[in-house]
Amino acid sequence: QELVAECSEVLKSNPGNRCAKYCKEYLESDDGKHLEAKDLMTFYKCVKTGMDNADSSLGCYAMTPLDYSKFGGFFDKVVRDYHGDEAGDKKHITDWNIEGADYDVKKLGQDELSMRVRVGRNLLGFNLPGEMGKEERIKFEQNMLPAFDQLKEKYGGQVHSLTPDFGDIGANPNLLTKEEYQKLVDAHVMFKDMDADPYLKSAGIASDWPYGRGCWQSDDKMRIIWFGEEDQLRIMCMKKGSDLLDVFTNLNEMLETVESIDGIEFAKDENYGYVTSCPSNLGTGMRASVHVKIPNLTKDGTDTKAKDVCKPLGLSVRGTGGEHTPIGADGTVDISPSARLFIKEKEIIGKLYEGIEKLMAIENAL
Repeated sequence: QELVAECSEVLKSNPGNRCAKYCKEYLESDDGKHLEAKDLMTFYKCVKTGMDNADSSLGCYAMTPLDYSKFGGFFDKVVRDYHGDEAGDKKHITDWNIEGADYDVKKLGQDELSMRVRVGRNLLGFNLPGEMGKEERIKFEQNMLPAFDQLKEKYGGQVHSLTPDFGDIGANPNLLTKEEYQKLVDAHVMFKDMDADPYLKSAGIASDWPYGRGCWQSDDKMRIIWFGEEDQLRIMCMKKGSDLLDVFTNLNEMLETVESIDGIEFAKDENYGYVTSCPSNLGTGMRASVHVKIPNLTKDGTDTKAKDVCKPLGLSVRGTGGEHTPIGADGTVDISPSARLFIKEKEIIGKLYEGIEKLMAIENAL
């Protein structure tokens, strides 16, 4: 009853908080009323960030891969509302086949662009980051080390870790200095201090910082795997170039390599595809982005107009350093297709190409 009352208060200040809206409905349903004490505690952890941060539009994270089915009466409504499935009957289909496609942006009058494609993945056998304790975070990192060794055989590179020590096991041979870490953050190779993010903090995802956090990067600097961020793994390819398929096909190849390693099995849901901590990333878990210059749309020094133009195109706009960062002084922004779920991987990269074409037509007409 306290949580129901809390939801009502949150909805007064932000009626668009999906977590509060569907949490209230769920707890007043038969399924919600009959939750056992242990499950109710887990469910509270799932929705805590939406209660603590009333301005959230989504406001919830899964704590284990099974939460999407265990608390299906809640999560299914959140997921289908957010991802636009009014009928409620869509199932996710994975498809990377881009045979015959040509997505070279030089045909659109673009020079080389900074391109990046990433996916979120989580392994079976571990809690999702919001439910992990310090020991499990360290155990997960150590579980990944043999996998990184195999990746190094194919792509070279090294592991960069923020974990101060491995407890009883001893020192961490991959430990970074503060200065080395900051260099990697500045180069957009490593993620920032999660402990400074109120949303991730409320969800438990930022807990025990910096234990269990780090990345592997290949010798050519093109392939990166983060561990211990919002998802257990963020697997990505980035490159400066003009052919979007360069990063797309290289990422798919790297994913196939990772999945073939013993002990690596990605968590999946029969309806939602690949499981991620945040319902917004379910399905493909993919974000495909490029940095483009749009000085006319950003001449006021902000991305406000760009966002207004991009939303109907199905594109998200961010600053050059990621979410909640400023745009470039020359009008450079980061754009990516918004859709993640109930869309195929090959369709996302196609929508990125189409989005660049349509956005630049608007920019050049100003």
